[in-house]
Amino acid sequence: MRAVIQRVSRASVEIDGETVGSIGKGFLVLLGVHSTDVIADADYIIKKVSGLRVFEDADGKMNLSLKQAGGEILLISQFTLFGDVRHGNRPSFIEAALPERAVPLYEYTVDRFRADFKVETGRFGADMKVSLVNDGPVTIMLDSKKLF
Repeated sequence: MRAVIQRVSRASVEIDGETVGSIGKGFLVLLGVHSTDVIADADYIIKKVSGLRVFEDADGKMNLSLKQAGGEILLISQFTLFGDVRHGNRPSFIEAALPERAVPLYEYTVDRFRADFKVETGRFGADMKVSLVNDGPVTIMLDSKKLF
């Protein structure tokens, strides 16, 4: 599972001209599911995102977690995180999980995050327009198979 986490002051997602999710301060998380991912991959991403200490404390140091900062999550499915362009310029997406594997893992991730945070989402497989104000900018990449 791959995640691109952006610390935002606000973010939203639109489908067919309608805003279907929006947050204030928190994380925009773009989440890609690999064809071999299992619950353990989702749990790794959930634990790391929840524990990231990238919000400023009273001394101006990146020392607070999302929960400590009172942040929210906008979670967007993004199969293109597994686009492979090693052999040409047109991405191959054969490593991305098919919906029958990806949807349950995506929904599991949403549900687990909702236990601790306000979570907004887009719609799996939809053409979405995502807007954000990246705060910092702070952007972190996670991969449950490669420990960066």
